[in-house]
Amino acid sequence: MAIVGLGYIEIFLAILCFFLFHALKKTKGPRKWPIIGMLPSILYHIKHIHERITVIMRRSGGTFLSKGPIFTNMDILTTVDPANVHYIMSQNFMNFPKGPKFKEFFDVLGDGIFNADMDLWKIQRKTTRALITHQQFYKFLIKTSREKVEKGLIQVLDHVCNKGVIVDLQDLFQRFTFDTTCILVTGYDPGCVSIDFPHVPFSKAMDDAEEAILFRHVMPGPIWRLQKWLGIGEEKKLSKAWKTMDNVIGNYISKKRDELTKMETHDQLKENDEGFDLLTFYLKEGENLGVNCDDKFLRDTILNLMIAGRDTTSSALTWFIWLVTKNPQVEKKLREEINSIIPKEEATKWRLFNVHELNKLVYLHGALCDSLRLYPPVPFQHKEPLQEDTLPSGHKVHPKMKIMFSLYAMGRMESIWGGDCLEFKPERWISETGTIKHEPSYKFLAFNAGPRTCLGKEVAFTQMKAVAATIIHNYQVEVVEGYPIEPNASVILYMRHGFKVRISRRWTN
Repeated sequence: MAIVGLGYIEIFLAILCFFLFHALKKTKGPRKWPIIGMLPSILYHIKHIHERITVIMRRSGGTFLSKGPIFTNMDILTTVDPANVHYIMSQNFMNFPKGPKFKEFFDVLGDGIFNADMDLWKIQRKTTRALITHQQFYKFLIKTSREKVEKGLIQVLDHVCNKGVIVDLQDLFQRFTFDTTCILVTGYDPGCVSIDFPHVPFSKAMDDAEEAILFRHVMPGPIWRLQKWLGIGEEKKLSKAWKTMDNVIGNYISKKRDELTKMETHDQLKENDEGFDLLTFYLKEGENLGVNCDDKFLRDTILNLMIAGRDTTSSALTWFIWLVTKNPQVEKKLREEINSIIPKEEATKWRLFNVHELNKLVYLHGALCDSLRLYPPVPFQHKEPLQEDTLPSGHKVHPKMKIMFSLYAMGRMESIWGGDCLEFKPERWISETGTIKHEPSYKFLAFNAGPRTCLGKEVAFTQMKAVAATIIHNYQVEVVEGYPIEPNASVILYMRHGFKVRISRRWTN
């Protein structure tokens, strides 16, 4: 009876929201309604939620309290104030964990590093750092990235050029980063970067899960929990995606365990210079690091790093290439810089770039940073205070309130980046001496800030530079005329309709 009664209440609220939508067209900001708070406004603008938050942040001075329906604990304090970000992420870090609601929203990630707090987070970070800073892993990263560019990405781009067909570059980047991340994390190449563009169930499952998670952020808990119990709507999609990801990862773990049992000694593994993937690392070194590497731990760790590696890098590359195509003056400077680091006789020849050459490309680094400022792959994140507190902006927060940072809006604030904040301007990242200018992480939050600063930052830049330099030097990318470009509504910032382009060679191989 209780469930039936709850269902009637939620149906009533849904109908009420529907009839109120027409009134929202005339409002300039979120309107607070009796009982249901600002929920109708959120739902009405959900397809363009990132732009909507940006407008609200500008009008509110950088911090705004969104009131949810009564008895739902959906009050959200959204802020882009750097002082608030610094206070929460660094100065008073221990009072602002991700919290139980975050873990409930992202339950598909289990106890991985994205969900973990306190001691569990410290263990996850310690073990991940041990891998990423390992010399063999770095060699494996360089080798994997170059081989996948040369034998995967280039082959597809050349095929597209030969056929003169339109290609979805976003899809291609997702395939590239999915392959490279899978190799680095599990040691296995799924072979998604192919001229056949094979269907990738795991990759599709990740997309479905991320869209469903955003739905949880904007709907009252009773509604999506009811959907989960009934197995309908977005929760049904999430459940199917969850099973798909579990099956694939489970197969990888089982296969790796079988392989390692056939190896004679641990020393042989260390002498193997072909690769040092995360899964092998944990199975061989986990006990020494004090980690119980059972199947659940491995499943959660692999999924978290797969999402981190595939989604963030492919999103960043997609928006970066689009910005370059829309700003020919930036494209010209990028090509001039690339030409400056290679022999003159190679300036008009097809070529790949090694990591030492890529590290010299200061303007490219600045361009990638400014792209990440405008289109951060993870457009928002949230925290929950353990105890009542007062932020530097004067806003009071309490344990039943979520605090959200809008990274998308932060990059578009004149108060933070100046009057040219909407311009794609790599120069803002370059000092007078020609070196990369440091911006504090509480202002540029693309790689997080404070103790949770992203461990994979250098890994991401290495891969992005390798792909970006290869495409910019060797190919000309042209966006299909009239094709709509807009952000999607998800926890990862992709282009809603993909990135359809035509590609031509600048010179022969």
